Amino acid sequence: MIRILYYAPRSPLNVEYPPGKIREALRNKKGLLWVDFSGEPDQTCEPILRDIFGFHPLAVADALRETHTPKVDDWGEYLYIVLNALTFESVPADGLLTINELDAFLGPNYVVTHHDKPLSAIDEVWLACQRDERHVQEGADHLLYRISDRVVAGYMPIVEEIDKDIDLIEDQIFASPSTRTLEHLFTLKRALLSMRRVITPQREVMNRLARDDYRVIDPKDRIFFRDVYGHLVRLHDLHESMRDLVGSALDTYLSVINNRMNDVMKTLAAVTTLFMPISFIAGFFGMNFFEPVAHLTNWTTQPVFLAMLAITILTPIIMFLWMRRRAWV
Repeated sequence: MIRILYYAPRSPLNVEYPPGKIREALRNKKGLLWVDFSGEPDQTCEPILRDIFGFHPLAVADALRETHTPKVDDWGEYLYIVLNALTFESVPADGLLTINELDAFLGPNYVVTHHDKPLSAIDEVWLACQRDERHVQEGADHLLYRISDRVVAGYMPIVEEIDKDIDLIEDQIFASPSTRTLEHLFTLKRALLSMRRVITPQREVMNRLARDDYRVIDPKDRIFFRDVYGHLVRLHDLHESMRDLVGSALDTYLSVINNRMNDVMKTLAAVTTLFMPISFIAGFFGMNFFEPVAHLTNWTTQPVFLAMLAITILTPIIMFLWMRRRAWV
């Protein structure tokens, strides 16, 4: 799908601008053109990007290929920027975190965005521009700021969801730890690792947009990119804290499992110890109370049988009380 939004001073906002008039819109230096490619095949996007906008073939090739690495390239008349949007599933299956690439070209009077899958950040900014024309009246660089700000704002619900999952896992560790709890921990660990691979380079992208001198970015608009950079710095700190929490939860899980294993081994050892005298007595006497052996008829009388029965019952009880007194059980 190709969406084109065009704004010109003293003219109503056009959200259904025809693709055949893109060249005409580019010639109006006071207007603003936003072309959004969503899931369009390369055969459709490449001629428009290369022939109409005149982007370098290397930049076009990068835009049409998923690289998953945030960056900014200065091509003089325009900037090529790669941003990453994130989606998160609270009930993990395998990867939890999905990275969706957003490629953007920023020119003096236009913004071109390309993404293979629908992005909520793009849709939100698109609807905001339709509701309030002030979003497009401040220039192309300000429109790019709003897009990048919505992309970064989408990280915060993910951070909150992961933090909620960590709290839930911590409760499960002490209540009923299982192998599924361990799988969930490692899934969150992979998700945080993927998030770090996005936040760290994207923070540098916003830092460069806020501080470097680019021809297509008005100096007065750099402060807005600096604000996005500040959000990413805070997200990076939260991310590091969550990584520490996951590591601590993993250590706690292993400690709880080891303690439970020690309790199980202690119980099994106690049971073995309790039945050890009985086994010795049964093995020594052979329980031959019903037939004389070696003419030892006195060993098979009823008093001896009752005495053996009493010893068999009382010995484990006495040993249990003795071990309990020594706090072994």
